[in-house]
Amino acid sequence: MPPRPKIPAAVRRQVAAWSDHRCSYCRSPELVGIPMVIEHITPLAAGGSSHPENLCLACYRCNEFKGSLLTAIDPLTQITTPLFNPRQQAWQEHFAWSQDGARLIGLTPYGRSMIDLLHLNSEWIMQARRIWIIAGIHPPLG
Repeated sequence: MPPRPKIPAAVRRQVAAWSDHRCSYCRSPELVGIPMVIEHITPLAAGGSSHPENLCLACYRCNEFKGSLLTAIDPLTQITTPLFNPRQQAWQEHFAWSQDGARLIGLTPYGRSMIDLLHLNSEWIMQARRIWIIAGIHPPLG
C-alpha cells in the first residue's frame, strides 16, 4: 500500500474550522484537549481521497471505532445503513441531544447506526458531557 499523502496544514485548519473545532460525529470539543485527527469520510482503503470534501475532524475515539467501515446496522430496524457523512448531511437532521444534554438521540437510521457503531452514549463520554455542561461548553449549537 502506498504511503498516505500528507494533508497540508492549511487544509487541516480549514477542516477544523468547518466543524467548529469539534468532532464531526460526537461533537466533543477540541477546546478541552480532546485529541482530534483528520478523518477520511470514505476511507482511502475504500477508494476515498484526501480531497477536502472527503475530510472531517474526528476525535481519536470516533476515528478508531469507525475505522474503514462504510456502513453500520440501524439498531432499530436491523437494516444496513450507509454511515453519516458530515460533509454532505446536516448533523441536526440525524441527531439530537437528550433534555439533559448528556445523551445523543438518533433521529434517523444514519444517526442511530452511528450512535451504536461509535458508542456515542458510553458512560465515559456521557460523564465528560456532564462536565462540559457545567463548564458551559456543551451541548454545541449544531
